[in-house]
Amino acid sequence: MKRRSFLKGAGVGVGVGAAAGIASPAIAQSAPTVTWRLASSYPKSLDTLYGSCTYLSEAVSAITDGKFKIQVFATGEIVPALQVADAVTNGTVEMGHSGSYFYTGKDTAFAFGTVIPWGPNSRQMQGWLFHAGGLELLNEFYAKFNIYNLPAGNTGAQMGGWFRKEIKSAADLQGLKMRIGGLGGNVLQKMGVVPQQLGAGDIYPALERGVLDAVEFVGPADDEKLGFAKVAPYYYYPGFWDGSAELSFFINLEKWNSLPPIYQKVLRTCAMAAGHDMQAKYDVLNPAALKRLVAGGAQLRPLPNDILKSSYKITKDLYAEMSAANPNFKKIYDHLWAFQQDSLRYWQISDFSFDYMAVTALQQRWADG
Repeated sequence: MKRRSFLKGAGVGVGVGAAAGIASPAIAQSAPTVTWRLASSYPKSLDTLYGSCTYLSEAVSAITDGKFKIQVFATGEIVPALQVADAVTNGTVEMGHSGSYFYTGKDTAFAFGTVIPWGPNSRQMQGWLFHAGGLELLNEFYAKFNIYNLPAGNTGAQMGGWFRKEIKSAADLQGLKMRIGGLGGNVLQKMGVVPQQLGAGDIYPALERGVLDAVEFVGPADDEKLGFAKVAPYYYYPGFWDGSAELSFFINLEKWNSLPPIYQKVLRTCAMAAGHDMQAKYDVLNPAALKRLVAGGAQLRPLPNDILKSSYKITKDLYAEMSAANPNFKKIYDHLWAFQQDSLRYWQISDFSFDYMAVTALQQRWADG
């Protein structure tokens, strides 16, 4: 695929001037040959998540006439799912693809690269990252771990997960063993849940053997592929801990700094395009997958109100504790929270009011037959 045809047909999403600059033959003539390895936390079967890696790899190669190659490896091919950040930090691989919140054991501030409970939705997250200073704050933090981060795409709001037994109130959470990533596990732990963090390939066997009582992953499209409905029929929403979930392209900071500026620009642009493509796919695939799951017997349920109400207070108390204990957490949280509050005030007038109007009208149409 030639650079010009790729830029025209694949929707890379750069301005005319930038596209013309990237397509210039001078790039191929003056740029060095670079080959990197990218280790993903996800298996190839989850082709929407993993697909952002192949999209990035193909785009970068096309634009640079094959001078900059990124070889993509699925989870376990180089390192296990939850060791990708370490592999990037120590230079085992030049790049990684993962959820930043898998690494909150290193520092709770890693959560912000993916999602925090009761945090922003996906569009607010994009605004904060790209135009409100969020990405600069994150990369200031990641530099402590020899990592440079590029956002890799958002799943949108996620589901609350699959449960073996029906959950009627917060009391039913006591002692429940649940696979959950990030700070959502910290919140649910304070509600009696025993959180477990597992990579995608390890979740179904644990659920099938009864090691887990419940599991949250992403949403209908991926959950259907992983087969959770076969073992745990109750499907809950919303995942208040996953109002949006941003994936990350982690890059070894030394390798990033060694790249020519034009290659850095190519990576930034192609990562943004890959991220846009990923969320667009989820927005198409999830509704159809949910229909199939429900038709196949999945029991769709809203989380009980007492769980949602208590989780909000627990979440805010948790953030106060983490802010007091960790300056890295406090610095990023204060910035994100201020942005989110301003955004929510506007969205109440704009998007939320429109969404409420649209849902109300649709419900009336259903009632009218």
